[in-house]
Amino acid sequence: MALPKYRISKSRGRRRRAHYLRVEIPSLSKCPNCGAVKLPHRVCPECGFYKGRKVVFEKVKEEKEKK
Repeated sequence: MALPKYRISKSRGRRRRAHYLRVEIPSLSKCPNCGAVKLPHRVCPECGFYKGRKVVFEKVKEEKEKK
């Protein structure tokens, strides 16, 4: 079995492997209820709707603002 002739530094090895680990920009979708931009498959941060029904209510938002 072949062995490497010289030790490869951490930075050189990580640089070689990094070409397929680049960060991609997440895809965004519009909320059908209010039209705000949001991440897909997540609750709308503006109106609190998910799949056509209200999931997050205003009372929860008010408690977070007090803290």
